[in-house]
Amino acid sequence: MHKANRAAVVGTAAAALLVSTFTVAASATPENAAQHTKPKSDVAAKTLGALGKRADLRIGTAVDMSALASDAPYRAKAAGEFSSVTPENVMKWEAVEPRRGTYDWAAADKLVDFAEENGQLVRGHTLVWHSQLPAWLNNGDFTADELRDILHRHITGQVTHFKGKIWQWDVVNEAFNDDGTMRNSIWLQKLGPGYIADAFRWAHQADPKAKLFINDYNIEGVNAKSTALHNLVAQLRKEHVPVHGVGIQGHLDVQYSAPHDIATNMKRFDDLGLETAITEADVRIPMPVDNTKLEAQAEAYDVLLRGCLLTEHCTDFTVWGFTDKYSWVPGVFKGEGAANILDENFEAKAAYNAMSADLALAAGRG
Repeated sequence: MHKANRAAVVGTAAAALLVSTFTVAASATPENAAQHTKPKSDVAAKTLGALGKRADLRIGTAVDMSALASDAPYRAKAAGEFSSVTPENVMKWEAVEPRRGTYDWAAADKLVDFAEENGQLVRGHTLVWHSQLPAWLNNGDFTADELRDILHRHITGQVTHFKGKIWQWDVVNEAFNDDGTMRNSIWLQKLGPGYIADAFRWAHQADPKAKLFINDYNIEGVNAKSTALHNLVAQLRKEHVPVHGVGIQGHLDVQYSAPHDIATNMKRFDDLGLETAITEADVRIPMPVDNTKLEAQAEAYDVLLRGCLLTEHCTDFTVWGFTDKYSWVPGVFKGEGAANILDENFEAKAAYNAMSADLALAAGRG
């Protein structure tokens, strides 16, 4: 389906979809049970990845490489359910260059190989971030010139290693504070705000065909942070800096309202000629889980996905892990969890069913 038609279909039926979403229970239904008896090709056609392709949208997941290696059901779902993958950790700087000048691409290469085997695209995550830096970099007393050279070498080396294998790169990650000011990271402190333009230019030089994104959280709706980022990318585009897209992470919590102005916000970036993507969607729940919380979670996923579907140049929607079995949330947010679209037993939750319904509608199957 053409992207413009995709938006029209989703917009026309949005209200009806919100009502129908929550009539589907989080547990298995007779329809789901019957699906297991259908031919494998029919089942495969109903995966999120397959439905997304029909709606001209890649549906992806972040991948935990330890789980991929040790858990067969996890590997099967990662291979069969999604049409793109993002490395959860193995392309971050501390993983690929734990010691200065010593590179370890093994785990990241395995993910790229896995994606190629399964016909999936790869989002590279991430080149420049203030977090998960190697100790030698955090603890080094580098001059501005030294640090700029280190950053240049890192970006060039990593992008060159994966040249031709990465669809989209998160070039700069989380560069802003929630009030719209720039994050006081090591990069801003030593290199000034120009490090962002430099990073995009260096990445583009290393792989001119890769799509280059700036990525951040709490920019789903129109607010001080998303406006500051919008103003920055508008200026960068005027300066012919090769910024191709904006990644909207989508880390939400059922305790707060989902950003219902997400489509309005995303259109601002669309109007600049940029691609957009939901890059890290999950919706955490205060434990314990109950049906009301699961329905609120499903609505939040629904709002995020419909925002993307209503935006002409939104290219992909990635969940940050697909099963509660391996979620990062409980280790970071005390007392919260169950943030993903499948439960710990890989069973579909209401959120999965909401996404499936959205995609089927957008693909013209509603």
